[in-house]
Amino acid sequence: MSTYESLGPTSDESDAESDDYILYGQVKKNAGKARLVAGVRQMCTRSIVRPLLMGQLLSILLCGTGVFSGLLQKQNVNLPTAQSFLMYALLCLTCTTRLAYQQGERNLFRILLSLDGLKYAVIGLIDVEANFLVVRAYAYTSVTSVQVLDCFTIAVVLLLSRLFLKTHYKLVHYVGVIISLVGLSGLIAADVITGKNGEGGGSNPAMGDLLVVFGAVLYGVSNVAQEFVVKNYDTSEFLGMLGVFGTLVSGVQLIAIERDELSHVDFNYKVVLLWLGFTVFLYLIYTCMAYVIQKTSATVTNLSVLSADFYALILGIFIFNYSFHILYLIAFVVVVLGVAVYTFRPTEANPASSAVNNDSASIVDK
Repeated sequence: MSTYESLGPTSDESDAESDDYILYGQVKKNAGKARLVAGVRQMCTRSIVRPLLMGQLLSILLCGTGVFSGLLQKQNVNLPTAQSFLMYALLCLTCTTRLAYQQGERNLFRILLSLDGLKYAVIGLIDVEANFLVVRAYAYTSVTSVQVLDCFTIAVVLLLSRLFLKTHYKLVHYVGVIISLVGLSGLIAADVITGKNGEGGGSNPAMGDLLVVFGAVLYGVSNVAQEFVVKNYDTSEFLGMLGVFGTLVSGVQLIAIERDELSHVDFNYKVVLLWLGFTVFLYLIYTCMAYVIQKTSATVTNLSVLSADFYALILGIFIFNYSFHILYLIAFVVVVLGVAVYTFRPTEANPASSAVNNDSASIVDK
């Protein structure tokens, strides 16, 4: 045997090294599979699946209000304040009445006589004006602009949650937000491809875009205030106080702005049924949203409802003869994936505000 041959491994040594390499490869492959399975199992846990399902329920309800609103517009009815007034009145009839008979310090009359009453008045004003501004914007700008700029609500919620609720976000949360916004971009692109947005950019795009931005800011403030209340007090308190001040503000605004338009509406049976349908769906949105925000967060809720356009398409195919595009389905999956990524880890909070910021983890604890 030559010197070169004598320095190399023997056949037994070569076989041993080969077996070790194969074994190492198998162990590494099995470890990768185990991590993948563990990740899938974690994504399918109750703390993640439940927010996804609740969020999609909100999207379906939001889609319902959009459909009824579209049908009302076909009947030449476009009165955002008047339409929301009935919903606030229904909240007042149900939740405010319950709050009035509630015992303890958080009774309706004690809250009204305290500083919290003034705070709720501001929240009611903000909520009414947020609805009014965004709906009005459709008369001035395109649907695409409204969809894009309305996402500013998410940025406002993230900022205000960080400043006032002391929420600490991790990289995974920002990744989840970005993924959801990418999905929304796909939904908007599909709208443009299929012509669902219609032609034209509105009578005054600059004015419409400005209304959407202001409305999105007000929505963000309202959502964060709602998260604070429902996680520190109760959902019935928030809805009851919103019913009081929402009814007052929208009622005054209705008389001041939409009184003449309302007097010219032909209240035939179609208009009445569509108006009632819109009111019921909007009422369900507010009551369900309070519960969803309590169990998750304002951020998760706003990310979840980005998929509402997909459900609107499904119904619109049968009602408004919309065209289907595969991009809708892909974008919907991306939006849901973004919410799942966001809820993969709960957000952190300072001890002083731990009752407020539990995100998806609060579902397990409560």
